[in-house]
Amino acid sequence: MQHVALTIDPAFRIGEVDPRLYGSFVEHMGRCVYTGIYEPGHATADGEGFRGDVAELVRELDPPLIRYPGGNFVSGYTWEDGVGPREKRPARLDLAWRSVETNEVGLDEFTKWTRKVGSEPMMAVNLGTRGIEAAQNLVEYTNHPGGTYWSDLRRRNGTAEPHGIKLWCLGNEMDGPWQIGHKTAEEYARLAAETAKAMRRVDPSIELVVCGSSHQRMPTFGTWEATVLSETYDLVDYVSLHSYYEQRGDDRGSFLASGTNMDRFIESVIATCDHVRGAGQHKKRVNLAFDEWNVWYQKRFAGPDNLDVATHPRLIEDEYSVVDAVVVGSLLISLLRHADRVKIACLAQLVNVIAPIRSEPDGPAWRQTTFHPYALTSRHGRGVVLRVEPISPTYETSWMGEVPVVDATAVHHEESGAVTLFAVNRDQHEPLTLDIDIRSLPSLAIGEHVALFDEDPDATNTRDNPDRVTPTRLADVKTADGTITAVLPALSWNMIRLRTA
Repeated sequence: MQHVALTIDPAFRIGEVDPRLYGSFVEHMGRCVYTGIYEPGHATADGEGFRGDVAELVRELDPPLIRYPGGNFVSGYTWEDGVGPREKRPARLDLAWRSVETNEVGLDEFTKWTRKVGSEPMMAVNLGTRGIEAAQNLVEYTNHPGGTYWSDLRRRNGTAEPHGIKLWCLGNEMDGPWQIGHKTAEEYARLAAETAKAMRRVDPSIELVVCGSSHQRMPTFGTWEATVLSETYDLVDYVSLHSYYEQRGDDRGSFLASGTNMDRFIESVIATCDHVRGAGQHKKRVNLAFDEWNVWYQKRFAGPDNLDVATHPRLIEDEYSVVDAVVVGSLLISLLRHADRVKIACLAQLVNVIAPIRSEPDGPAWRQTTFHPYALTSRHGRGVVLRVEPISPTYETSWMGEVPVVDATAVHHEESGAVTLFAVNRDQHEPLTLDIDIRSLPSLAIGEHVALFDEDPDATNTRDNPDRVTPTRLADVKTADGTITAVLPALSWNMIRLRTA
């Protein structure tokens, strides 16, 4: 059996985990909203029409932040359509996903729902078909206490106190030619800068996220970020990153190395941010909002141009396997490893649409395989991230070249002294022995090991078998002479929690 070794030392600090690293995303797309979080006729629905069974799973997942209402959807969205009496709201054609948007759920309902499930909204404004005025009016509607047109309209619509939304996205994927209102870097930079100024005049306390390139394979990647940040650097707090991963053909080894690709993507954007900071002699530091990421089998999606117009159609409802869950776990490790700069991240999306939670109309809701590493990392990955640098065997991939078989990171809970280690074993056939040097933390004496793996790496959770794949508690943690030893099963995501006696 191969061995992997790493050292846990509280002096090797990377940064404090911002809880918003475990955010999620609700877009008016497919069945994420309608028959996802909202279904008035469902047996578990509350008085506002939101599904109770889905809400319970969201609370278990515990995202502190939920981005809304898009995504591509926001670039053609008129937010005023979703406020006021439901019976007076218009049905609109959504060009992003060729769907009919009924506007039964809008920002008032959604914001109140996020608070009910223990989260906060991250609101995106339309910089595709709209611009400065609509954005500043939206901030006034949500955040101004009263005595003005838009704040008083909110009060007449039943919300006396301001929603107090603090985090805002300046559009979405504006360099993508698929985006309604697609813009060049120069066009977007000027619009984002002036919109940011107006929004902050309404509420100076808000935080703003400027659009980075849609993904790292875009021909505009790098130059887009440099151009946009050169214009907006002192006006924004974060730049966005988006990335989706999938297995291509039978190249599972490359797919399992997705976290390595995410590492390089993050580090490239950090380099651009810091270049602009240095060139412009700016004092502050712009951080990163990785506000769309997940496993998404885009090859299975026909694309919006090939869709027939429908109301709340089934779109990209990927069913996730054990392999997908291991990759999601490795992507979370990558995000944690960059916790000094990645302060916000949103798993896209929350329900049904490439989501950790699935639901059926008039039926049950259940956890996908990816739910488990996400929920456990969110619950236990709070504190200070430590650099662990595993000494691991490697393997060759066609995509990322040579990559380590084991990837890992650790989070130190300074108040309790406990440490949680997250690790993935990318070896598809063999387990590995992991030796953890804890001599710098001699009080750690008790360990527990939870792993997600299965004899069938393609196993999934379904409506008929919702608990086919769940984490397994392994009784294999041994402590001797300042070293903790555990065995990482083949093709697995692992959480090893170490605490004092």
